[in-house]
Amino acid sequence: MPYYTRLPLMSEQSDLQIAEDPSELTSVDNLPRRKRGVPEGLWVRCPGCQATIFRKEAEHNLNVCPECGNHWYVPAQLRVQQIFDEGTFEEWFGNLETADPLSFSDRKSYPDRIRDDQKLTGLKEAALTGKGRIRARSIALGVTDSHFIMGSMGSVVGEKLVRTIERAAEENLPLVIISGSGGGARMHEGILSLMQMAKTSAALAKYHKSGGLFISVLTNPTMGGVAASFASLGDIIFAEPNALIGFAGPRTIKATLRMELPKGFQTSEFLLEHGYIDRIVHRKDLKVEIARMIDYCGK
Repeated sequence: MPYYTRLPLMSEQSDLQIAEDPSELTSVDNLPRRKRGVPEGLWVRCPGCQATIFRKEAEHNLNVCPECGNHWYVPAQLRVQQIFDEGTFEEWFGNLETADPLSFSDRKSYPDRIRDDQKLTGLKEAALTGKGRIRARSIALGVTDSHFIMGSMGSVVGEKLVRTIERAAEENLPLVIISGSGGGARMHEGILSLMQMAKTSAALAKYHKSGGLFISVLTNPTMGGVAASFASLGDIIFAEPNALIGFAGPRTIKATLRMELPKGFQTSEFLLEHGYIDRIVHRKDLKVEIARMIDYCGK
């Protein structure tokens, strides 16, 4: 009767060694062993403290480092899931598409850059807008995503935000815009992009006159034309901890002024101290704080 033994780390075809006599069996200790690598994607490195974090632990913690509290990048779609009650989000104006009015090209053409970032993010543009419920309270929401051409504000981003603001006024809804835009106005569209600063600001002025409540949430980074327009016009301005917020970046300002900037310049904590924002809110508390503010303002 033949004797069988299972050999580790061998292919299915050679999984069994067969011998008529047990003495003929090869010792397991003499078998070649393949190195087992760590599967990719199990661990992530915190950009703040550089600690190595188990990915599932980070996701359970809403992409906040459990070691240092650093708030990492969150895609727009995940922001929606974190903010809204499950299954209540209804996207608005998702059919708007970007044109190429200047036939702009740098290292690649503008249409190619748009297509690449659409594949990267799963978004059509840098803004996701719609309606949903936060703890059973209906609101209109806009989110900008810094992984789509740095969340810069082109014509479509401005148009989606303006239409969302106008629809919020029509339906008498509180408005929340979560800004994650490090690119400001989008140079690929020139003056058409810069126009969006005035356009969104004017729409918010009308919304304010109608009695609407606008809660602006600033995340890392919120810079350039976005920070200089709708992001700074909230009736209430929240910010995530240690977010970079400002117009020109600190390195640009330092190089221009040729002087040392204050410690923590352009961070949420610095801006709270100087009255630019109203409150710093941890990501896990944002949903509750927005609901509480809506109730406090009677909306």
